Amino acid sequence: MNAESVTSTSLSDGVRRALEISLRGTHELLPQDEWVRKLQRAEATGTPLRIKLGLDPTAPDIHIGHTVVLNKMRQLQDLGHRVIFLIGDFTTTIGDPSGRNSTRPPLTREQIEANAQTYYRQASLVLDPEKTEIRYNSEWSDPLGARGMIQLAAKYTVARMMERDDFNKRFKAGQSISVHEFLYPLMQGYDSVALKSDLELGGTDQKFNLLVGRHLQQEYGQEPQCILTMPLLEGLDGIEKMSKSKNNYIGISEDANTMFAKVLSISDELMWRWYTLLSFQSLAQIEALKAEIAAGRNPKDAKVALAKEITARFHSAAAAEAAEQDFINRSKGGVPDDIPELSLGGAPLGIAQLLKQAGLAPSTSEGNRLIDGGGVRVDSVVIGDKALKLPAGSYVVQVGKRKFARVTIT
Repeated sequence: MNAESVTSTSLSDGVRRALEISLRGTHELLPQDEWVRKLQRAEATGTPLRIKLGLDPTAPDIHIGHTVVLNKMRQLQDLGHRVIFLIGDFTTTIGDPSGRNSTRPPLTREQIEANAQTYYRQASLVLDPEKTEIRYNSEWSDPLGARGMIQLAAKYTVARMMERDDFNKRFKAGQSISVHEFLYPLMQGYDSVALKSDLELGGTDQKFNLLVGRHLQQEYGQEPQCILTMPLLEGLDGIEKMSKSKNNYIGISEDANTMFAKVLSISDELMWRWYTLLSFQSLAQIEALKAEIAAGRNPKDAKVALAKEITARFHSAAAAEAAEQDFINRSKGGVPDDIPELSLGGAPLGIAQLLKQAGLAPSTSEGNRLIDGGGVRVDSVVIGDKALKLPAGSYVVQVGKRKFARVTIT
């Protein structure tokens, strides 16, 4: 059932609005007609729907690419539904094979617990903590035991499991697939049974796992959940999906100035996709802004507005304003007001050694590379001589656009 046929029926204004919000920026909503019926039932009975998002704590920090699904959760939360933020402390011990061409090594319990400590705190910058149910899937997965695991495995076939794209490709390529990897989608699906979820969210790479949840709910005599997949957010380069390994990410725990500057670095084309997936402005407001840009307004105005909105979400409105001023100062060659200050001995001190000791470069060789690239300034003067030694004194040292330090050499 497509969006046009759904909205053309006699839906109430509330259900129509909820459907529009559900579909905003969404890759797929399946089955859409079932979701409409769930929305209608919720409106008629006043009973909120149960909406689930599971995240495995595989890393200690969340970047804004992860917040695409969190934003959708918040939008549904604001409609009055119950959102369940599920921390996959059990499934992380298996390792999610989604999109992998090799077995993912499982994390230790200590690593999982350390990462999980920060997950909800960071997610709470997007979700309303007062209206969020926090669960850990070890609650029901640990008690299953060997007998329960075997009974669960009996509810899904190997043939169905091999329909999964990454398993199929690895099998045809002669690459190993461990038996425990089959357990991951089963355990994620069992989470939906345990939570009696009405809707589960995930990235496009999670579609198979989400569908397993529907199947298992039916096997256990429950009404099956609908699934909603969100696209994977392109990173700062506008090409690859946002990833720490690609260094094209914005961490939500990064300082306000860095966050603001990184948003401003994206292309004008990518900006609109980020507006759809990350901004809380309505689609009508975004379309109006697009029209203003098309009519001649500077696209940078829209990008600044987006940078301030994102920065304020994870810091504060005041921090976003200060970050904008900091960016203006830097673009004019000015020095930010608040920069690290440190003292170093050994005058006269070689410039590459100074960069390393000041934490502006990880090594002297990297410092030399930055100098060769024209990325190092001392008191606003570009340094081109790698053999330069600075005598005793105080200097403002700059690397790139955002790294500064006030260094006193003795």
